[in-house]
Amino acid sequence: MDDPIPSNDIRLREGSSIAQRLVIAGSAAAVALCFTPGLFTHDALEVIVSVCALLVGAAFVGGVMLAPAVVWIITPDEILIGQQRPFGRLRTRVVGKDDIRGLQVAGSKAAKARFQLAFTLASGERLTSPPISDVTHVRDTVARIAAQFDVPDVEAPSNPLDASNPEMQLGEPLEPFSARDIRIVALIAVALSAVPYAYKLWRGLSPSHVDILLLPIGVIAAFSVYRYANLVTGAFWIIREADIRVERLWGDGSLRADHIEGHDVKAITVERRGRSEDEHCIVVIRLQSGGRFRSPRIGSRLEARAVAAEIVRRLGIAPENSRI
Repeated sequence: MDDPIPSNDIRLREGSSIAQRLVIAGSAAAVALCFTPGLFTHDALEVIVSVCALLVGAAFVGGVMLAPAVVWIITPDEILIGQQRPFGRLRTRVVGKDDIRGLQVAGSKAAKARFQLAFTLASGERLTSPPISDVTHVRDTVARIAAQFDVPDVEAPSNPLDASNPEMQLGEPLEPFSARDIRIVALIAVALSAVPYAYKLWRGLSPSHVDILLLPIGVIAAFSVYRYANLVTGAFWIIREADIRVERLWGDGSLRADHIEGHDVKAITVERRGRSEDEHCIVVIRLQSGGRFRSPRIGSRLEARAVAAEIVRRLGIAPENSRI
């Protein structure tokens, strides 16, 4: 949900701002335009590739710019749905309490802790809401809506980030890569680096300096994979009252656990890690000692802010250290 407002209404939104759309569309257009030189060649294959790239780019830009922004306002008696496309008129719809026959909570495959409300109407139509942005109070939100619309038997979702859990979980429990998989990847790295050298010898040609240089690079890459592969497995956060347990793996696959308490925190912020604020926001905790912990990916900025606010509450972080 958005920032608290003096109302019993529940507001759900979906859709990027015009500025975000322009950035995404501009990036896609720039990539598509890189293929335009192929249109002026005499090679039929290059012309076909260029035309296809431009058509795909134009379709992507059109899809981004024309995707609607949707807002739901859920009151005790009705649901007001507003939908507007860029440069288009606002379209509204009102769904009364008496029209609602069922309610389910749909999860998302893209984000483990993203949930949407799916209403079944008396006509048989199914309406799916924008995501619930306050991911730390999904169960309370669903129970409240089910009660005000008199919908029985609504199954509570399994939400690892719900504030009602004694332990909130960010990410997935860690497992080291198997020794067999690591050896296979290391051998592939060596084999790929040796292919140009072996090809030149097979053709009776003299290997170039680049071919020879690739051999030790392949050995270094194989050693790095064998020694440090488990370091890229990420982190698993367990958020409890008064502390956070951060689990990571050492290079040999053994578990490393760090603990963060409220007095250790110098600042807590929400940052974007990737190109989209709708999918790639994380919580960053900076310690008094100078260390820094980045959470696993959460989702949109609103979802990450909700998680950060619950961390602030559980750890008792001082207000001057909270920058969410």
